[in-house]
Amino acid sequence: MTSKVEKFGDSDLSQLRNELLDAGLDSFQAAQVLAAFLSIRGYGIGTEQARDTVLRLENSNCTLDCMQQELERVALVM
Repeated sequence: MTSKVEKFGDSDLSQLRNELLDAGLDSFQAAQVLAAFLSIRGYGIGTEQARDTVLRLENSNCTLDCMQQELERVALVM
């Protein structure tokens, strides 16, 4: 099955990763950053799902490809 979520640019994903890891955000703030990232690009995500996604990204030390796959999995096309 083909994903309906675009491939995000490496620079966008890298910027998102840096903001999530380096800004000293708690899980609620990081979830808001992730939700805003997706929203700006026309996608949605539930609050609880955003928190779960942020925790998975942090715990797995995701590469950019890993982040792309995770965002494809959780982003809701609006």
